[in-house]
Amino acid sequence: MSLPKILVTGATGKTGAVVTSELLRAGYPVRAMVRREDGRSARLKAQGAEIAVADMSDVERVADALKDVRRAYYCPPYDPYMIQGAVAFAVAAKDARLEHIVGLTQWLATPAHPSLMTRQSWLVDRLFSMIPGVSHTIINPGFFADSYLVLTGVAAHLGVFPWIFGNSRNAPPSNEDIARVAVAALMDPARHEGKSYRPTGPDLLGAEDMAKAIGRAVGRSVRVVPTPIWLFMKTARMGGLPIDLLSNVRYYIDDHKRGAFELGAPTTDVLDVTGRLPEDFETIARRYAALPDNRRTLGNWLRQFAQFMVAPLSPGFNFDRYDRELRRPFPSEPQLAPDSAVWRREHAIAEAVRPASPGGDKARPAASRVPA
Repeated sequence: MSLPKILVTGATGKTGAVVTSELLRAGYPVRAMVRREDGRSARLKAQGAEIAVADMSDVERVADALKDVRRAYYCPPYDPYMIQGAVAFAVAAKDARLEHIVGLTQWLATPAHPSLMTRQSWLVDRLFSMIPGVSHTIINPGFFADSYLVLTGVAAHLGVFPWIFGNSRNAPPSNEDIARVAVAALMDPARHEGKSYRPTGPDLLGAEDMAKAIGRAVGRSVRVVPTPIWLFMKTARMGGLPIDLLSNVRYYIDDHKRGAFELGAPTTDVLDVTGRLPEDFETIARRYAALPDNRRTLGNWLRQFAQFMVAPLSPGFNFDRYDRELRRPFPSEPQLAPDSAVWRREHAIAEAVRPASPGGDKARPAASRVPA
């Protein structure tokens, strides 16, 4: 009996590329949906994937990509019009009589969040659960380990770990562990139908914990440096991160400070779903330390030092103008995740463990399984 063909959207991304490779390794035929053909899609093709070029909001191209497909991994783009792409995907999935969708979403997803992407993620989760005849599994991690390890080069060359999240902690998962949970759900829909998983790393870590792990990975002492948000945003813009992404991240920083990623973490979902222990932060950090730009060479040191000196003088983002030009909808009473009764109910978080406002004491509850 032949294995069903699986569509992977965002197939050149952080989790999509791993999902594609793992499925191909297991013998599944994979159609990798990408926005453009480039070196990354060429590598997937060389591994055996069929390439489909399509923009997520183009319902006709998405429908073409779903032909003869039985299951799909949906990885949403950071795009202010993500909801349009999700509706296009849902329409095409229904017409294609898709069997199962594994959707990547957010731990923070809630209906009145000030982040447009987070509100849309909450809506998409419900949209996919309502597609007739299509089962659905949710993967809802918090910040990936990747979110912190983009600073590996700074740590390796300058010995500092910039930190913008106060005294809060997280149990960040690797891209690979998130992808492996998704692959397990794609390979066995009957077992995972209707369930929601939150992949995490094995331990709750604060800034000092992460800095020490990165220091061991890069082979030097690394100290935590509290960093103002304005400097972080300027550095992010210099690094090429788009305003579409950072316009949402500005709110996630406050969620993080208030302990939203601590609640319910760590989970055992990676082990329960994949049969493998989750990767610890230092193991992940060693992979980043081995990347060419993060190796301790004179050229890399000069580049990092120059960026460090120029960042305060560089222009930042104008989020107010971005919001006006986008004319994005905004909730009448915006709420960060810890303030939302809907979020606390859906994540099985009791009122007794609601985090305090920034600067106050935060409850540190025991780990709890996220309900479906």
